[in-house]
Amino acid sequence: MEDTYLLKHPGVKKKILVGGTGPLPHFPPGTKLVFNFQTLLDNFERTVVDDSRLAGRPAEIFVGKMFKLEVWETLLTSMRVGEVAEFWCDAVQHTGLYPIVSKGMRLIAQGKDPLEGQRHMCGMGNLFHYHSTGFPELDELMRTPQPLIFIMELLQVGDPMSYHRESWMMEKDEKLSTVPLLHMRGNALVKQRQFQEAASEYKEAVLLLKTVQSREMPGDADYMNLARLIVPLELNYCQCMLELHEYYEVIEHASELLDKHKCVKGYYKRAKAHAAVWNEKEARRDFNMVAHLDPTLASLVHRELRALSERMKEKYWQEKDAYWNKLDVKDAADEKEKKESVDEEEKKDAQVGDEGGKDDGGDKTEGKDWQQMLRLVMLLQEQGNVLMKEKDFQEASTKFKEALDYVDFLQNKEDWESLEKVRLPLTLNLSQCMLELQRYLQVVQLSDKLLESHQHFKALYQRARAHAALCNEEEARKDFAAVEKLDPQFKPVVRQELKKLGENLRSMHAHQNKTYWLATQE
Repeated sequence: MEDTYLLKHPGVKKKILVGGTGPLPHFPPGTKLVFNFQTLLDNFERTVVDDSRLAGRPAEIFVGKMFKLEVWETLLTSMRVGEVAEFWCDAVQHTGLYPIVSKGMRLIAQGKDPLEGQRHMCGMGNLFHYHSTGFPELDELMRTPQPLIFIMELLQVGDPMSYHRESWMMEKDEKLSTVPLLHMRGNALVKQRQFQEAASEYKEAVLLLKTVQSREMPGDADYMNLARLIVPLELNYCQCMLELHEYYEVIEHASELLDKHKCVKGYYKRAKAHAAVWNEKEARRDFNMVAHLDPTLASLVHRELRALSERMKEKYWQEKDAYWNKLDVKDAADEKEKKESVDEEEKKDAQVGDEGGKDDGGDKTEGKDWQQMLRLVMLLQEQGNVLMKEKDFQEASTKFKEALDYVDFLQNKEDWESLEKVRLPLTLNLSQCMLELQRYLQVVQLSDKLLESHQHFKALYQRARAHAALCNEEEARKDFAAVEKLDPQFKPVVRQELKKLGENLRSMHAHQNKTYWLATQE
């Protein structure tokens, strides 16, 4: 009777409206209670403040889990399943925090985060900071606390083991006993190659152990034992992330682990992740650390480093193929518009020349100020780039030559050193067009002039190819050697070009000998 009517709880009065079924249930910690409630003001009208039925779903709390309104746990644990009871609770001991609880439940019913916009402080602190709950009737309760009436209907009492329990609901021993089960489930899922599900099991086990560890004193035996249990779980999680190609996740977790535990597997998994995302320096450092910590793995590390070198070379040549002789890619519509604008500028310039009494063969710089010339240089360069992509090298070379004429004029007149940055790509692109058009002497001349002021890798390579095509063996070999010195990774291309040079020389000598014998016979 005392438990049913809460006779030992001051500030609470209970009246049973509908009797429940069966005996009074047992409520061990973690028991899930599902109920409907209605909150009324203790006035003549019995004004309704909240009603869970209007939200469309019943409320839930867990016994022993420090619900904000502690009196509700007391009220519900005095009820039988199906019972409906009315409770009067005073404001001094029990209902002071009700506005905070009500605000959270209302936001949840609206599908919102009940903590959205709050700072890291207690609920009362947030209320004082923001001055309002956002609901006038709750603000009035906050200003003038008063007794409340709760009408509750207990719908269901759940078994603590009948549903998935979150980590915050578990006691220490329960968490420690759950970790081996999660570890075994993760291992079984890995064998089935279900890496995403296995990673979730390992991660949950790690979180449970870290939660327990946070309650221990750092450096104590229990703290260190828990840390040792975390290591294999973290390593298994990293392996799952490797299989799922989540390489940055592996780097993050492995780095956090290695800050506390210097283990070979941690370095190896992080090295594999670094190698996968092209972090060559970091991958080599970690692979070397693996060989240092465990010399028996030296052969494995050697194979991994060799594979890393091959992958880096392959990536290098792919980038060379992708970006050699190419500038920024533009949209086709933009290129067409720019091309039309250049043609329009040329027509305007021609009209200006005609009006000034100049013929078509006159100086192109006449009638233009330096701003017009600079604009024309950029437009001609972009138009030449488009023509190069279309493999119209003859027209492209014309555009580049015209742009260089403007640059020469501006440099001679204004002495602008900054225009050298513009001259360099124009000359290189013009030289490339001459190479494609097999005008090798012009390539040599352009490159000689450019190399007087710039020791440029691409200019050396173009001149070397031109000398090779002209069978100037000594000059070609000298330039190819300089190219290889500037970029040692370009060695395979140089070897291929030297092989072509040898074939050209043999072909030339054979042709000369054949011509000599024919002339002798005649």
